[in-house]
Amino acid sequence: MGQVSFLSQDIGNVALEGSIEKTDEGYDIIAGGADIWGTEDQFHFCYVTVHDDFDIAVRLESLSMADLYTKAGIMARKSLLADSEHVFFMVFPDNSPRNKNNGGYEFQYREKMGEESFAIYPDDYSSEHAEFPIHYPNTWLRLKRSGNIFHSYSSTDGETWKQYSSHEMEIAQTVYLGLAVTSHNEQQSVKAAFREITMK
Repeated sequence: MGQVSFLSQDIGNVALEGSIEKTDEGYDIIAGGADIWGTEDQFHFCYVTVHDDFDIAVRLESLSMADLYTKAGIMARKSLLADSEHVFFMVFPDNSPRNKNNGGYEFQYREKMGEESFAIYPDDYSSEHAEFPIHYPNTWLRLKRSGNIFHSYSSTDGETWKQYSSHEMEIAQTVYLGLAVTSHNEQQSVKAAFREITMK
């Protein structure tokens, strides 16, 4: 859909307010927030409402770091409540090792409102070479919904895609779909530069 007209708001009780600024090729998002994880979230969300399957892709040009676990990516969310069900295909600011992930990408989800979050990590998380590294300014993310199956893909050029994961999850057909950013540092905001947003 080319240049997307997003609605924008903070989700959860963030200490620092977020914002969105339109650019020639996309959007810059400023976000605070403690995290997108656990049983409830704090982040800035820029979204549209969709009522059917979708296929959305975006290039993340840059992501500043306020914490090792600063996150930015594509989210599909049932509601705008802090503890909502959602899927989130995201990247970190760099390729440093994190828990079970030594790459830059991760797929996260909460299947039931108010319950714990989970993640799908790269298959080779214990190896020395990350299978899904990020390469700013050419870090591409893509999230595709087919019924109750969510497919995620990474790319370095927006043309050749490598599948990261497939996850089946029951969620309402109508969801809030868009760009989510969390600082993971309640006292410091981060900036994510999203470019070349396309959606089918």
